[in-house]
Amino acid sequence: MKTFRLCLLLFAVALAHPAAADEITVTQWKVGLYGVPYAVAMDKGFFKAAGIDVTGILGSQGGGTSVRNLLASPTPYGEVALSAAIAARREGLPLVIVNTGTRHVAEFVWVTMPTSPVKTVQDLVGKKVGYTNPKSATEMLLIMVLQAGGVKPESVQRIATGGYGPGLTALEQGGIAAAPIIEPNWTQRKDRYRPVFFAKDVLPPMASTVGVTTTGFAKANPDKIRAIVAGRRRGVDFLYAQPAEAARITAAAYDLDPAVAAEAVRNMADAKTWSPGDFELKNFDRMADGLRVIGELDGGLDSSICRPTCAGSAEPPTLTSRGLARTGITGTIGSLDRCLIAESGTPPRARGIDHGRTC
Repeated sequence: MKTFRLCLLLFAVALAHPAAADEITVTQWKVGLYGVPYAVAMDKGFFKAAGIDVTGILGSQGGGTSVRNLLASPTPYGEVALSAAIAARREGLPLVIVNTGTRHVAEFVWVTMPTSPVKTVQDLVGKKVGYTNPKSATEMLLIMVLQAGGVKPESVQRIATGGYGPGLTALEQGGIAAAPIIEPNWTQRKDRYRPVFFAKDVLPPMASTVGVTTTGFAKANPDKIRAIVAGRRRGVDFLYAQPAEAARITAAAYDLDPAVAAEAVRNMADAKTWSPGDFELKNFDRMADGLRVIGELDGGLDSSICRPTCAGSAEPPTLTSRGLARTGITGTIGSLDRCLIAESGTPPRARGIDHGRTC
């Protein structure tokens, strides 16, 4: 009887004090496909195996909203636009990049109506073309695609529509000649429009989103950051190895038709959109070039945003392009057990990332 009562008491204590769980932030969760590796990692138990119980994803509409959400979270890790991370640092927020998220812009498509005479980038000259908001990724990509196609941006009337939905409405009502759309919405609605260009077919790979945390959280909880990066990496490896199963998981997590999820995930996987997490410096530089085009970056990208500092050391260790993200699995840099992710004080270069020191 005493044993039975003790079991009941222990059960009650367990209910009153459930195991600690963590919620993280992912930009455009259930809207864009940036969150697929996280959905896979949660479904397959990769986060738990790495040592962290991620039970939920807090979504956002992107930009500064993602940064604000992660800063308000008890587990302040999030995948956000690189431009949002840079803007936050410029405002003095203590963010540091710990992994690359997406390394291509494969999700972006500009579409027109099926009967439109617009068929190529060159056909946009003299036309009204939509993008979502000023200084957004869509404004940046539109300008870069026009330039790559030999079209002067000023020869196209670029219209901020206020979002993807309003842009498509303006397109259907004849207010603009082309509008952006992203996966999986493109796959869901492709029978209603005709593509003018896919950004991935015109532009080279570039780092679109990154995983960030605060320097304070990284110093206090390096094992949690390592576990998140490791779990996500396994999710990426899995989705490339088994895209059909990854699509099934995505359909359930995103409330998508399974056929739509399968095609959208395949489109993104074929372009190798999701990075395992490594710092691919050329892709950072290309995004920095784009941010300068829209005035979101003046001069160089401060490499201290993605470099560790070793506790008690005057000089931060050199971190190669496969360094910090790889520690999530291997635990090598010997250092992440001793080194804390923090500001290095490295001055920004005149242009791009300091390749001599690396991120």
